[in-house]
Amino acid sequence: MTPIDSSYSISGSGPAVIFVHGIGARKSAWDKVIVHLENHFTCVSYDLRGHGDSPKGNFPYSLEILVEDIEALRLKLNLGKIHIVGHSLGGMIGPKYAVSFPENILSVALLSTAAFRTEDDKSKVIAIVESMRQKGIEPILNTLTHRWFTDQFIEDNYDAVEFRLKQVLETDPEVFLEVFRIYAETEMSPWLNQIKQPCLVLTGENDGGCNPRLNKLIAKSLIRSELCILDDYKHSILIEAPDEVGERVRDFLLSIS
Repeated sequence: MTPIDSSYSISGSGPAVIFVHGIGARKSAWDKVIVHLENHFTCVSYDLRGHGDSPKGNFPYSLEILVEDIEALRLKLNLGKIHIVGHSLGGMIGPKYAVSFPENILSVALLSTAAFRTEDDKSKVIAIVESMRQKGIEPILNTLTHRWFTDQFIEDNYDAVEFRLKQVLETDPEVFLEVFRIYAETEMSPWLNQIKQPCLVLTGENDGGCNPRLNKLIAKSLIRSELCILDDYKHSILIEAPDEVGERVRDFLLSIS
């Protein structure tokens, strides 16, 4: 399958960092994080295929073709070696890139992602995908809202929550289900130990699907890792805690540079 010509934004100067968003999000998800890094790094955020301003490409999608899209972007921008920071599904794409193109990678940050899922964990995620296939995406939005955001944030910042849900609804349903399927089916545990570069593993304390239990196992399986659990937060840490995330990622990258 052919890589797409991804829509991207670029700012800052220094070593290159590519930011990879999650399911039904956009490159703008990283804007408030990037402000903490662009004084030290060249920051590139892009829309996954079928998201935002990027073309859909051909179906079916795979984790491998999402990795190829990053490599095509790296070559287009002539970036040399890169750091990758990925959230949720992006936290699976980044490590897979590191395994596929080890000669091009400086480090990987895995934010709010999952591996070592039990059969029960997997069945819950697959059940959400199947429910969306049968009933459509809109009926599941309430469930996603409470999985992604803390109750306090929903109460205090409902405009931000609505904006995120609007992004989901504006994503082509076939695209949304394809990337959700990849997120549900991907199991990183067999190959995480192949990554030799430094890794940051970061998640929210109350993230149900990408919880600290799983992230501790991820960190333990990586050869060189740093684990960070953000108190109180759930899944949408880029929206609820962009300053904390930005500072943690910046400090990690500077510590290994």
